[in-house]
Formats: sequence, C-alpha cells, structure tokens
Amino acid sequence: MFDEHRVGLQPILHKVWSPIGQRSKAKVNLRYEWTYVYGFVHPNSGQTEWFILPRVNVDWFNLALKEFAQAVGAGQKKRLLLVLDGAGWHRSTRLEIPEGIELEILPPYSPELQPAERLWKLADEPIANRCFQTIEAIEDLLVEQCQTLTTTMQQHIHKLTEYSWWPA
Repeated sequence: MFDEHRVGLQPILHKVWSPIGQRSKAKVNLRYEWTYVYGFVHPNSGQTEWFILPRVNVDWFNLALKEFAQAVGAGQKKRLLLVLDGAGWHRSTRLEIPEGIELEILPPYSPELQPAERLWKLADEPIANRCFQTIEAIEDLLVEQCQTLTTTMQQHIHKLTEYSWWPA
C-alpha cells in the first residue's frame, strides 16, 4: 500500500485540553511551504518504508518507486503488488515502474479502502499543534518519527492498517 501526505508550515491542529472557560491558543504560521511524506506499508507485517520529498509529481514518484523497490528487494524473484489511489502521477504514461512492482489503482473517492491513509496520524504526532519557522525543522522531526515508526511500532502499524478484507 502506498500514499503520500502533504505537511507544511501551516500547523496541523489537533484538539487540546484547556481549563473551563478559557480558550486554547495556537500559534499559526501562514506561510505556504510544503514537504511531502511518501509512505509504503505492508499491512500484514506492519513494515514501512518512508521517503520525505519536496514535491509530488511523476518524477518524484518515479524516484520513490525506484528507491522502494531497491529497499525491499523487488525484482524478478520477488514481486510486489502496490495498491494506491488514482492520482494523476500514479497513472502517468511517463511512470517508470521498477521490475518486480505491479500497481493496482483503487476506485475514485475510496480512501476507506486505503490502509496507508491511516499512517498520517502517526507521522503527524511530533509536529501537531506546533509552529515552525522553516520546512527543514519539520523535516528533521519527520525523519525521527519515520525512523521510530519503522523500528519500534510495526505491531501498532499492523493493527492500524490490516483491514479485514485484505488477504493474509
């Protein structure tokens, strides 16, 4: 399963507790600068591969696919089915699909069928309700969070992304 997620200088706001009668306050940076988290997940095992890239388009997706295929050893002897949404760069004629990777495009307007969508609340945890001055500061925290998710949270990710309809 694969999906990408946009993160930027505009904060991700989550609910917070505040004393009765007082409004909670949040700093907001209204600058439009973004980075993108590309997430690959194997629902049965909870294994993930993460890439933080500056854009979403065919060229960057080609790079992510190539790096993913190398990271998981996809090739002639190991074939993988990668389920993803129907974004334009996922269906482009310029797409370079590495050997060992097959793509399955989900029907339009069906995020409930995409287990990778559930990764974003985990990836957002260290940056939610915080204001950052630079996109690099956000990327640094995202790198740490992605490493944590990959190394210590496989069981949690497995429970979060394994849907009953997904074959074991």
